[in-house]
Amino acid sequence: MLTVLVSLISGAAAATVAAPLRFELSFPSSVRPEPVDGRVFVIVTRDGSKEPRFQFGKSGGQYASQPFFGEDVEGLGPAQAAVVDERSDGYPLSHLSDLPPGDYYVQGFLNVYTTFHRSDGHVVKMHMDQWEGQDFPISPGNLYSEPHRLHLDPAAGQTVRLVLDRKIPPIELPKDTTLVKHVRFESPLLSKFWGRPIFIGATVLLPRDYEKDAHVFYPVNYEQGHFSTGPPGGFGENAEPPAGATERQKARARQRDEFTRSWLSDDFPRMLYVTFQHPTPYYDDSYAIDSPNVGPYGQAILQELIPYIETHFRAIRQPWARVLSGGSTGGWESLALQIFHPDDFGGTFSYCPDPVDFHYFELVNIYEWDNAWYRKDDWRKTPISAERRPDGLVLSTMKEQLQYERAMGTRGRSGEDWDCWQAVYGPLGDDGYFKPLFDPATGNIDHGVAVYWKDNTDLNAYLQRRWSEIGGHLAGKIHIWTGDMDTYYLNNAVYLLEDFLRTTTAPAWGGSITYGPRQPHCWAGPQPLAERLKGMASYVAAAAPREADRSWWRR
Repeated sequence: MLTVLVSLISGAAAATVAAPLRFELSFPSSVRPEPVDGRVFVIVTRDGSKEPRFQFGKSGGQYASQPFFGEDVEGLGPAQAAVVDERSDGYPLSHLSDLPPGDYYVQGFLNVYTTFHRSDGHVVKMHMDQWEGQDFPISPGNLYSEPHRLHLDPAAGQTVRLVLDRKIPPIELPKDTTLVKHVRFESPLLSKFWGRPIFIGATVLLPRDYEKDAHVFYPVNYEQGHFSTGPPGGFGENAEPPAGATERQKARARQRDEFTRSWLSDDFPRMLYVTFQHPTPYYDDSYAIDSPNVGPYGQAILQELIPYIETHFRAIRQPWARVLSGGSTGGWESLALQIFHPDDFGGTFSYCPDPVDFHYFELVNIYEWDNAWYRKDDWRKTPISAERRPDGLVLSTMKEQLQYERAMGTRGRSGEDWDCWQAVYGPLGDDGYFKPLFDPATGNIDHGVAVYWKDNTDLNAYLQRRWSEIGGHLAGKIHIWTGDMDTYYLNNAVYLLEDFLRTTTAPAWGGSITYGPRQPHCWAGPQPLAERLKGMASYVAAAAPREADRSWWRR
């Protein structure tokens, strides 16, 4: 089937005025018979080693993405054409006219939206996660074209027609093993909010001899983090790195092998190790709190998911036997769950948490600055860094990151970090989507929205307001590790949190914060995972009541 056509304007016409480069994308009824809402993309790359769709978005390294350009579509029927042209948002090139003439691999793509009739009365159109973790290039039901090798010249006047005649198949869910179990069920709370079935889940790593020691109940490490259905800690995964693996991949393979051996050893503490899956229409993870934009995910985790796990597996159903851990997104979640629900958990072990004080949201002071892209004075406009190497070299700027998300999706539908934060932390907008903190076209900060963030989700501000009330329930429970050269400057907010915690009395904070010299994101301390888990087990054993059964304990 012919799936691409390039039309050139005649030489005489081109010499007068060249029509701008444009792409027309359509899909046949054999692939999808009904009209579709969503966002179409054209991805352009010089790299032919893999499909262009795997070189943009999450699959393409986010801010290191190859050039792509996007346009929203509504009610697009089979054989109708969606147009991507000079008006379409792009990244890292803003417009098609910025593309240098040359030979490229080109692919069309459609991210399909679902219509949600929410319980708050709003109707919104967003991407429904298909248990892939809001990773558009691999999301079931999305459409794409065959890649084509083409010569593109924005000045020459071309119309490129791409037919999206391929559909991504359903995700194959992982199967249970002797020690790794998977949980997935519809959440009544979330389905009511979104007006459609919404699923949550977990992956449970059981301790050695779980079936044999049928009388033993175990403490639980609830590890927070990005969406993954893989076994916690990489347990049992192939320890052999792939051919041509990087040193980092080889190191991770060794770590998985070491952890698996430790977990199965005679002297390793017996416990349950649980990771959650709670993707939302905005992101691969809910941040484990309730939000007017995202819904009651905090309630769903506390009232539905954790009770399910603790009734279907032999968990010790006491706060002292529940600990939290996680890094980055999971670092923030593990802190938020502990801080907002101090009596439900016995302690948190947080690594490289997302911003815990919004005076440093990465580098941006959302309370006192007027713009998130630049620092300005009378004569200068200096770009604000958003990503760095441990030696300080800037890898991307705030403007670039927000431009990337704008090109990935309008109305906060990029499936990426900044849009997620604005959805989780921010107020509801009049159109049913979140009210932006940042103007997507200018980077200007809405200080009214910033006040809402401070009142609801700034963890340090929350602790400062309520320490006299909740401090006694948190003393000794907060433990944080972060590199002092965190890639996204997250250590700066941790410094502010530490400044406050060190002033606390009646009771004193009694926790710990450890910084890794010249360590990037996401440094989790000097110990390997197995040793960190042993430390958590020792912490739980010390907190256990004297009469508690310690059959799970190994020294």
